[in-house]
Amino acid sequence: MTCAMPIAATIATSDSGGGAGIQADLKTFAAHGVFGVSVLVACTAQNTVGVRAIEPLPVAFVRAQMEALAADLRPRAVKTGMLFTEAHVLEVAAGLSRHDFGQLVVDPVMVAKSGDRLLRTTAIAALREILLPLALVVTPNWPEAAVLSHLPVGDEAEGEAAGRRILDLGPRFVVVKGGHAPGPPTDLVVHAGGVERLGGERIPSPHTHGTGCTFSAAITAQLARGVEPLRAITIAKRYVSQAIAAAPGLGAGHGPLQHFPKGWDADDGATIDGEPAR
Repeated sequence: MTCAMPIAATIATSDSGGGAGIQADLKTFAAHGVFGVSVLVACTAQNTVGVRAIEPLPVAFVRAQMEALAADLRPRAVKTGMLFTEAHVLEVAAGLSRHDFGQLVVDPVMVAKSGDRLLRTTAIAALREILLPLALVVTPNWPEAAVLSHLPVGDEAEGEAAGRRILDLGPRFVVVKGGHAPGPPTDLVVHAGGVERLGGERIPSPHTHGTGCTFSAAITAQLARGVEPLRAITIAKRYVSQAIAAAPGLGAGHGPLQHFPKGWDADDGATIDGEPAR
C-alpha cells in the first residue's frame, strides 16, 4: 500500500542563522519523513551569538498564510514556536480554531539561548489562556514552565507541580524539559494518567541552539505520521540527543544542531494509518 506523504506545519519565526525557528522545524520535518509547510509570524536577524533585530510580519499576512494552507496542503499536525506579540498569538489561535490543522504542539518560546526576549510580556496571558487550551502537547523548559504555571521551578518536584498546573490550562500532555536541571536532563511528561520520566545523558556541548524548536518539531512530525503522543515524545527526545551529539560545531556562540545525524532512522517504527511508514 502506498501512503501519501504526511504534512506537518510550523507557525513560527525565521532564524537567519538557520539553527532555530522555521529553518530548524523544516529540517526536522524532513529528517522525520514528512513534508513541511510554514506560516511565518516574524523574521529575526541573528546568529549563534545573539539576536540583532526582530521584525514582526503583519497580522493580516499571517492570516493569509494560514488560509492558503487550509485551502491546500492542509497539515495533519502543527506546531507553534516564537510568536512574539499578543496580536500574533491571538491571530494564530483564531486561525487554528477556524481551520483543522490537526494535533497542535505548542513550544512556548520566550527567551533565546543568548538571553534575548522572544515573547513580549504582554503576550504571555494570551498564550496561557487562548492558545494552550487548543494544544495536545506543550513543551516548556523550567523557566517557561515557571512563567506559565506561576510557580517556582528549581527541581523535578517543582517541575512536576508546574506541569500539573499547566495541564489544568487545557493541553493533554505537558513536557517539562529538564535541560536546565543541574544533573541529567530528565524530561517530565505530565498527563491525566500520571507522570512519565524520560531520562537522558547530558551531552557536554555549547552547540545547543534550537534544541527546543527541534524537539517540538520532531514531536509534531511523528504525530503527523500517526504516532501516539507518548511515543512521539520519546522518539523526539532520542532524535534531539543524536542531533546535539552530531552538531557540526559552527559559529562563535551557541551553534546549531545536526538535523540529519548519521544513522538516524526516520521511520523508527512509526506508522501512518496503521501501515509501516515509508
